[in-house]
Amino acid sequence: MTTVLITGCSSGFGLETARLFLERGWNVIATMREPREDILPASERLRVLPLDVTDAASIAACLEAAGPIDVLVNNAGVGLLNALEGIPMEAVRLAFETNTLGTIAMAKAVLPQFRQRKAGVIINVTSTVTVAPLHLLSVYTASKAAVNAFTECLALEVEPFGIRARIVLPGRAPETAFGQNHRKRMAFGIPEAYSEIAEGVFAEWRTYPADQVTRVGDVAEAVWRAATDPTCPMRLPAGVDAVAAMEGAERVLA
Repeated sequence: MTTVLITGCSSGFGLETARLFLERGWNVIATMREPREDILPASERLRVLPLDVTDAASIAACLEAAGPIDVLVNNAGVGLLNALEGIPMEAVRLAFETNTLGTIAMAKAVLPQFRQRKAGVIINVTSTVTVAPLHLLSVYTASKAAVNAFTECLALEVEPFGIRARIVLPGRAPETAFGQNHRKRMAFGIPEAYSEIAEGVFAEWRTYPADQVTRVGDVAEAVWRAATDPTCPMRLPAGVDAVAAMEGAERVLA
């Protein structure tokens, strides 16, 4: 039976992706910083393991406990919304340690078993802000754009070993707790000089059409396709707004 390991399963995209793979008969290893088994359906095919993707020892312990896997979904991440002048460098480092280096570290850790078996899939969840830049997201976008570039290059070097690497790009997802979670760790305000810009951003979000956003189910379905369809494209937009952003970016480049 096929096994998937998903990072960042405590809420949002990761939690919904774990549910979807369970429903479709896979073995699921759901990882999170603080494990909670009560947020997922009870199943003999489910294991919940602790994982901090910024900690090498935690990664090693998690993968040892997990045993062989077939698919890695790098979903764990932190949000970061602010003007660059308002972001302490420790917050910049945390964003890159989690979103970028954590993703790279997890991919590196699973490659030996994938290469030995000549099979495996690595799916990295990033964001459509990497193709359609937005205000106040310079550091976050940079941390995710680096993952896009990393994944595309990684795919080339692992293809001879029967390993696939793909990118899932969600759009704006207001139903997730992503922003709330990052604010717990990054409590700093937007500089006064940028307040008018910030107010405009927030006002636009309040008027954003409810049917033009990304749902957690959109992301889970895109991850499923990346895991099960060898012919899927390198970049998979997830959500109505994500598809529109990708199409807009392609028109600009055409």
